Amino acid sequence: MTDKKIWDKANQWNEELELLKSIINTTNLIETTKWGTSVYTHNNKNIIGIGGFKSYFGLWFFNGVFLKDEYNLLINAQEGTTKSLRQMRFQSKADINEKIILEYLTEAIKVEENGLSIKPQKKEQLVSAFLQNEFKSDLNLKIAFEKLSPYKQREFIEYIETAKQEKTKLSRFEKIKPMILANIGLNDKYR
Repeated sequence: MTDKKIWDKANQWNEELELLKSIINTTNLIETTKWGTSVYTHNNKNIIGIGGFKSYFGLWFFNGVFLKDEYNLLINAQEGTTKSLRQMRFQSKADINEKIILEYLTEAIKVEENGLSIKPQKKEQLVSAFLQNEFKSDLNLKIAFEKLSPYKQREFIEYIETAKQEKTKLSRFEKIKPMILANIGLNDKYR
């Protein structure tokens, strides 16, 4: 069995993160590694993640929006973007209260057992007049584009449509045309 990794971007919270892990390990949650860090699941559903950053370390509750948050400890890290994830942040070991963390964990497990979750909203279909025009003159490109997953198609459309000037659209198009023909997504090298 391989060692589970802990996401510690600043590489300064090892002792604190191990303490959080020891608290979580008193529950029946199953530890797995996702997104390069320890994530704990119940019935194969993500309950809580753990990680360290530059100025804090913490826990994130995947369906934290449904928790009562009696102690007012949970925050939405990206207001307006993040729908259900909530973080519990700490600056030192002294901030960690095992009893309170276990209360939140117990409630988070119940939330999962009750099936509470926010389903991701489908994004509206994007259309690029620029790409549609290019497809008229290159049928092979159109066929190759249609073979891409909707996610990859959207990446290419956004890439073209976020260009403000026509010459930028043209240079971006020249960059992505061979990628589309080779069935390579815009950001595949990062996945």
